[in-house]
Amino acid sequence: MRLNPVLAQLGAYSIATVQERARDLRAAGVQVVDFSIGDPREPTPPFIAEALKNAVPEVSQYPATAGIPELRFAVSDYLDRRFGVTVDPTTEVIPTSGSKEAVFNTPLAFIDRDAGDVVVYGTPGYPIYDRGARLAGAAVHPVVLRDDFVLRVDDVPDEVWAKTKLVWICSPHNPTGAVTPSDELAKLLERCREVDALLLSDECYVDVYEPAIYPEGPPSTLQVAGDSYRNLLAFYSCSKRSGMTGYRSGAIVGDPEAIAALKQLRTGTGTVSQEFVQTAAAAAWSDDTHAAERRAIFSEKRAVLRKAFEDLGYATVASQAGLYLWIRVGDDLAATDALLEGGVVVSPGRFFGEGGEGYLRLALVPTVEECELAVEVIHQCLRRGTE
Repeated sequence: MRLNPVLAQLGAYSIATVQERARDLRAAGVQVVDFSIGDPREPTPPFIAEALKNAVPEVSQYPATAGIPELRFAVSDYLDRRFGVTVDPTTEVIPTSGSKEAVFNTPLAFIDRDAGDVVVYGTPGYPIYDRGARLAGAAVHPVVLRDDFVLRVDDVPDEVWAKTKLVWICSPHNPTGAVTPSDELAKLLERCREVDALLLSDECYVDVYEPAIYPEGPPSTLQVAGDSYRNLLAFYSCSKRSGMTGYRSGAIVGDPEAIAALKQLRTGTGTVSQEFVQTAAAAAWSDDTHAAERRAIFSEKRAVLRKAFEDLGYATVASQAGLYLWIRVGDDLAATDALLEGGVVVSPGRFFGEGGEGYLRLALVPTVEECELAVEVIHQCLRRGTE
């Protein structure tokens, strides 16, 4: 069977290999604490599940690509409360079936594979930026990020900017938790407007942060857009904010012309959540209390794990927002293997691309109690060092 050659070039999704090893450990009777995938264990708030159940219709019909008005207005109201920005729910918001498919599919609407269009993204980073771009036919320009893991305008050469069609940024950043300052967001958007590229701002972790460090929360690119969202799309998700990973619900917000193009694309792909899921998402976006409660739980986990590594002399880098701890360990593969021996599953930094070597990523998904159990393994397995 002949396959798309790009698919063969991409190979397997690296984190899947860690998951396979974790399954083998469980089958062997080892107690496993798994920090490898960003899928939190805290129950979805009951009011969200109740909203979904109440919305399941007697007759099931296809959902509209544009999404139900209640969800679009709920997203718009959330953005007003959270960032103080005004978004037109009719022309500047489109619901998605989670953020992963949205990230993957968006280049299909904007890339001309015959024009040499370039997609820029930072590395280490979310692997789907690269996969979606390449399968859409784009050339890719990965930027190895500096020590603070923030992508800046001058990280991209002028000759690359001239060919750039899309620029992916992520703040808070996956995998490191680094937050891009507002002035850098503004510079990136200004440069994208100069070359008529779209800035694609992945803000799916924007409600997971340390309040002591970010009293107002990490900023959004929407806040620096000025009097229009021209050349900007921001991506949001209910997954981490509301514990809705299995619901698959997100939204893209911004440039109305780009949103119209995405509606045209997505009508053909059928990638829209069921309307009862959208109703549950509208309830989630309309409530901030549960998001604050979840944020406090993640902060507790972060404190437990950070202390465990720092007691052993391993530095925590960034990691004051987002769902992850990013730990400098020296040899990330050796550290991953050592922890696996004790039943603690983490992701080597190199799985997220060049520049990730020497780091571990821990997703703050196990319970607080499981994190405390993992501390014992961390001390036992890494005390001897992996430098």
